[in-house]
Amino acid sequence: MTGTKAERWRTADRARTAAKLMLAWVALLWLLEAADVASGHALDTFGIVPRHPDELVDVVPSAFVHFGFAHVAANTVPLLIFGFLAALGGIRRFLVVCAVIIVADGLGVWLISPSHTNTAGASGLIFGLFGYLVVRGFVERKALGIVVGVLVAAVWGGSILLGISPANTSVSWQGHLVGLVAGVCAAFLFRPGRERAALHP
Repeated sequence: MTGTKAERWRTADRARTAAKLMLAWVALLWLLEAADVASGHALDTFGIVPRHPDELVDVVPSAFVHFGFAHVAANTVPLLIFGFLAALGGIRRFLVVCAVIIVADGLGVWLISPSHTNTAGASGLIFGLFGYLVVRGFVERKALGIVVGVLVAAVWGGSILLGISPANTSVSWQGHLVGLVAGVCAAFLFRPGRERAALHP
């Protein structure tokens, strides 16, 4: 098998793995919401109520629960697309990036969201993956990554700007903003050259 053909096989395998991972991720969100509805919305308690110390345990779970099927549906397509594109760069790095975004976003929501609110859902992760994809190509100086970032920004940039506007009181713009910043930071923190430098100082 030639190197070019082997590379095509590796790319196809990575794409299949990324697709399976994101389909499983989204399926989990729908299953959790079905369980939430069946239990009388008992899982809503896993959302984050700001500045209550006991709510810190919900920083991660809050990214997986939603407030109704319409909420899950709104997050499904962007999470599938952004997650798939980000995972093409490597599953392990993708999972680490997601973990950083989820934790940073949850802590940000806990710190700066308005009192007496309950915040949950995958939108913080979605905004983080958006930021990650938009800047990753520029950080890594890869033409394909830059093209992907420009296309993602062109298609979804308008809705992202609306989602981080303080005037939009129907959503947690604080969580969206923190997620976006965390995703941009992750692109710098986990670029391949930095990882190699850490392994070989």
